[in-house]
Amino acid sequence: MSEVIEKGALFELELELPNDKIAAATKRLVGFEVRYQRLHRDLRLLADPQELTEWCKEFHHKELPICAVVMERYPLVIFAGDVGTGKTATAEGACDRLARVRKKEAMLFKLSTRVRGSGKVGEMSTLLNEAFEVVAKQAGKTRQAFLIIDEADSLASTREMVQSHHEDKVAVNTIIQKVDDLRRHNGRILVFLCTNRGAALDPAIVRRAARTEEFNRPNDHEREELFRMDLEGLGVKDQIVHELVRLTGARDGQPGFTFSDLRSKLLPDALCRAFPSRALTGEDLLQAANDVRPSPMVKNGL
Repeated sequence: MSEVIEKGALFELELELPNDKIAAATKRLVGFEVRYQRLHRDLRLLADPQELTEWCKEFHHKELPICAVVMERYPLVIFAGDVGTGKTATAEGACDRLARVRKKEAMLFKLSTRVRGSGKVGEMSTLLNEAFEVVAKQAGKTRQAFLIIDEADSLASTREMVQSHHEDKVAVNTIIQKVDDLRRHNGRILVFLCTNRGAALDPAIVRRAARTEEFNRPNDHEREELFRMDLEGLGVKDQIVHELVRLTGARDGQPGFTFSDLRSKLLPDALCRAFPSRALTGEDLLQAANDVRPSPMVKNGL
């Protein structure tokens, strides 16, 4: 283990799955169920290719070339889109849901940005190797391991960038090599790359992704769902909710609010207008919606 980073600090998060806290957070994640229903069959095939073999035997009574092609995919998924749109939370929720559906022991790892190290030659690739070795060891021969790499563009940016440092290029090569090695684990390791700057990812990594999911800012329906969920019990009138939806959409040359903007900025701002001397009102919410500004757009999608 490198002396630069303490043992156990390779990961921001290490959890056994299923996890009740993740499940509870998932219930509050607007749009998760719709997205997961769209993804879950593909994720199951990536996490357990043997299921495809059994399906093929049951319904076609022989091995088919299409099944062999699908089973050769890399167990790598890219979640790309604007900041604050729920990419990492969705990845965590999907891992937890898969563990519940498959009723199999599983571990969730979230890679720490500290694996970038201190800039010493070879340090970042060494730390990345160590991290993947830990995940592989946990997966063993029977368990499932999920690895989430947040802010993936900081580790896997295209090697063609003129300003790309030699160490960054080596790190990308290491990630590509590790992704190539994943297939020998027969789905027991599934990796999620989450990024705000999909276009910055190295093309070789993008090509290896079995699935790429785009995340956009919430639409009117999703913002209304969030407001009704988070404002439950306050007796906020429908007309106030509808006005909040309008005010938080794209307007006056500004983009719409992200989920993070709503829950980390707008709602706390409204509450602070009333706390600690009086009850929260619809007017507080409207004033916050007028005063708080949405996060700037990240113009670098896939």
